[in-house]
Amino acid sequence: MTKVVCCRDLGFDCDGVVRAETEEEALKQVAAHAKAVHNLETVSEEVIAKVRQVMRDEDE
Repeated sequence: MTKVVCCRDLGFDCDGVVRAETEEEALKQVAAHAKAVHNLETVSEEVIAKVRQVMRDEDE
């Protein structure tokens, strides 16, 4: 199952969507997106916890 995280679910006015095969890869992609698009230099444990809350499984 693919892991999906939508930026809007995290409170951003952004259409960004991350899809990855594993939670770990999804978290890496979310961190890269946050840095590139939202200028977040570091992703705190609080943000990681929020990402895990909104992450969902998507049937392929």
